[in-house]
Amino acid sequence: MPNLLLPDLRIQPLPYHDLLAERAPDSLDMVVVHCTELPDLAMARAYGERPLYADGSGNSGHFYIDRDGHVLQYVAPERVAHHVRGCNERTIGIELVNTGRYPHWFDSRHQAMDAPYPQAQIEALVRLLQALCLRYPSLGQVAGHDQLDREQVPASDDPRLRVARKRDPGPLFPWQYVLARVPLAPLAGEPR
Repeated sequence: MPNLLLPDLRIQPLPYHDLLAERAPDSLDMVVVHCTELPDLAMARAYGERPLYADGSGNSGHFYIDRDGHVLQYVAPERVAHHVRGCNERTIGIELVNTGRYPHWFDSRHQAMDAPYPQAQIEALVRLLQALCLRYPSLGQVAGHDQLDREQVPASDDPRLRVARKRDPGPLFPWQYVLARVPLAPLAGEPR
């Protein structure tokens, strides 16, 4: 598919890209913002390439934005990527490279998510969201992964404690800044 979104978008399909189900562009109604919870883009790519399902596909967002603002497309928006349970068929997943809770995702003592998002990364996200809204007019909402996956799991350091399975994009994500610049509403009933 030709680059119709951003002039500097790097298209790097995952090995199983063509195994992912196709969908109608007008079925897309929400963008989900994630953070990789990994130290760098190379590790995020390696995680995305790992087959996890019987059809040979794995977990991945559609777009990845590195800290310096480079935007990569691993899965075309017209395909269903596995990025958020229960909502994949109608959403576009955008992953921001950020360490999050890495490498102690479920340790109750390491839940802070205190790595900031560089301005270049946020500006690239805003440009991508604006371009996606132009290309897919059915998009109307944006949500964080934490809003759609609220499961609590046993803490790795003490199974008597429970921690959030997903906390991304985390408390340092600048929701107000982003929402003021894109034509998307926050998930209904979820103030940001």
